[in-house]
Amino acid sequence: MKIAIDGPAGAGKSTVAKAVARKMKFNYLDTGAMYRAAAYAMIERGIEPSDREKVLSALPGLSMKIVYKGGSQKVLIDGRDVTPYIRTPQISKGASDIAVIPELRLKLVDLQREVANEYDVVMDGRDIGTYVLPDADFKFFITASPRERAKRRYLELKETVPDADIDQIERDIIARDKTDSTREFAPLRQAEDAVLVDTTDLNREQVIELVSGMISGAV
Repeated sequence: MKIAIDGPAGAGKSTVAKAVARKMKFNYLDTGAMYRAAAYAMIERGIEPSDREKVLSALPGLSMKIVYKGGSQKVLIDGRDVTPYIRTPQISKGASDIAVIPELRLKLVDLQREVANEYDVVMDGRDIGTYVLPDADFKFFITASPRERAKRRYLELKETVPDADIDQIERDIIARDKTDSTREFAPLRQAEDAVLVDTTDLNREQVIELVSGMISGAV
């Protein structure tokens, strides 16, 4: 079974996807972490993720693998776990920049589809239901207001980034929404057959119960 959960940055889709996967005993694949890891790998090589030509030159040498340890997904680049280093604002921007490069997306999409064809999976991202898994059994589009998303991201960052600014985070989120929704290749948008879930006034448990309840009631 394939479950697609899409939505903009900071909407809580990853949290929901992980929880739904646990409840349904499915495998969870965080596609966003793959793009973050790709951006991290390029930055480590001294390449700006927005520099298409240099990214393309480095792409053949990019080795990525997804493994699971203790129920958690780890992203390996050249055999090294980079998961702890891919949740910073710099990597967030880099992921958005590198995601517009079609050749990079195709490389990662091939890997994502391989996983989905072999296992029951829950995938979250920005184009899962529209492009990666258009044949998904269930599709959800999870969103929230930019301010609410900025608040959530600020609470995540404040311990590791003491000088985090909620207003700047909100501006970054709005800019990223624009980048993701206007890119030429597989832009962020709600699939026609996806269920819209606005989480602005819902807590995490309410969203998880709503999504998992719809899936459980149909299987």
